[in-house]
Amino acid sequence: MEVWFIILISLCACFSLKSLFSFFSSTKTTKKNVSQGNLPPGPPTLPFIGNLHLLPKSMVDLRSVMYDLSQKYGPILTVYLGSEPLIFITSYTLAHQVLVRHGATFANRPAVVPVSSVLSNNHKDIGGSPFGPSWKALRRNLLSEVLHPTSLKSYSVERKRVLDSLLKGLHESSKLNQPVRLLDHIHPALFSLFIRMTFGELSETQIKEVEGIQYQFLVSYEQFTVLATWPRLGKLLLRNRWKRYQQFLKNQDDVILPLIRARKKLRQERGKAFEVIPYIDSLLDLKIPGEKGNVEEADILSLCSELINAGGDTSTTMLQWVLAYLVKHPRVQSKLFAEISEVVAKGAKEVEEDDLHKIPYLKAVVLETLRIHPPNTLLVPHTGMEDVELGGYTIPKDTKVNIVTALIGRDPNVWENPMEFKPERLLTSEDIGEEASDVTLFKMMPFGAGRRNCPGNKLGLLLLQYFIANLVWNFEFKTVDGEGVDLSEKVMFLIVMKNPVRAYISPRIK
Repeated sequence: MEVWFIILISLCACFSLKSLFSFFSSTKTTKKNVSQGNLPPGPPTLPFIGNLHLLPKSMVDLRSVMYDLSQKYGPILTVYLGSEPLIFITSYTLAHQVLVRHGATFANRPAVVPVSSVLSNNHKDIGGSPFGPSWKALRRNLLSEVLHPTSLKSYSVERKRVLDSLLKGLHESSKLNQPVRLLDHIHPALFSLFIRMTFGELSETQIKEVEGIQYQFLVSYEQFTVLATWPRLGKLLLRNRWKRYQQFLKNQDDVILPLIRARKKLRQERGKAFEVIPYIDSLLDLKIPGEKGNVEEADILSLCSELINAGGDTSTTMLQWVLAYLVKHPRVQSKLFAEISEVVAKGAKEVEEDDLHKIPYLKAVVLETLRIHPPNTLLVPHTGMEDVELGGYTIPKDTKVNIVTALIGRDPNVWENPMEFKPERLLTSEDIGEEASDVTLFKMMPFGAGRRNCPGNKLGLLLLQYFIANLVWNFEFKTVDGEGVDLSEKVMFLIVMKNPVRAYISPRIK
């Protein structure tokens, strides 16, 4: 959200902030005033704009702002957006209370969630939908039809196919004896996997079209959030941006709607005799309690887009971060290869998924990366469905609560030398068993926790371990002389590498 634009609204001489919100709001309901007598402490506010002058434009910069404020006001604090209080939580203990202990109360979302409004065009999705029968049905469908262990196992054929293609491309690049920009190989591979999981068998041309339009949305997301928050005002003052947003939506319809209709027709012709069932099939069959008929076509497009973006972009981002740390720390890469060598037969071309649990250091490497670089600075905001006592303060009903996961994983009160990349810290014993699969146990929460946690967290960890194990087994990744590895960040929907990592790659398997 652009600070200059918010300030322009807030300082408008003709209207008070409250009048502006009321006049330009896309909703017809008026938010009930809440008592602010016992809110957590926070910085002094200015008339009309509250603490807007303190909030940076970038989510990367927000992390340092929240760190400074938490040092002064504590792990739970209040920041005002105009006259609206926003609660920020920077400690694992309080985050766990919100998401787990009071998970039922804080299972709701704000009336407007920009990520949901922009990427779904206000159609159904799982991440931003309010708590209720519709959200429950959509989440239950995803967990039972796509993310159930049986379904995940059926997609192993697609994972292997994508891995083979990725390894082939890297082998070809290694022959050039030039540094390889790893993102150029990772991005199409992982997006193609989630596109196939979503729509089933497609041509390479169709996959590239879907990948292209989804990527455009992610790149453009930040500039469109203001249109979701104040749609009427955005149309008036940012007309060119609004036209671009509408064009993106049309382009997305042109690419994805034909795939939905083609799949529906194919199912009518062939019935349901498919070896691998993609996500779209479950949506075509889904009926939501209290609603008439099946899920509408526009909602199916939104939900398919959500799975591709959430899965493809998060997996791509995190895989690149892990590889960057392995390139930067050859000791860790060597130790990981040694552990893989103890499990995989010499000369084998692939690390099988069934072998991943035998390589505890692999899981530690992945989790250590997630600790330092969670996918985003904040979780999607939560709101309470009733007043809640938290940390000695009262959080009124409907108040937005933001969990700063980017600080929780770097909390020096929990983690010794938190910015040091040290996977060994997560190895509590020689056999960590199920301990490392519960990321909340390690006080980092990259996937959230409780009722609104990321439903794809187990799939995400599986993919990261599977691809990292096979990349390290097949190649040695070395730094580029004089270049090193730049771990600086930027916002591109998620928090990504500002300068994608490049490396020399040498095949280990001839």
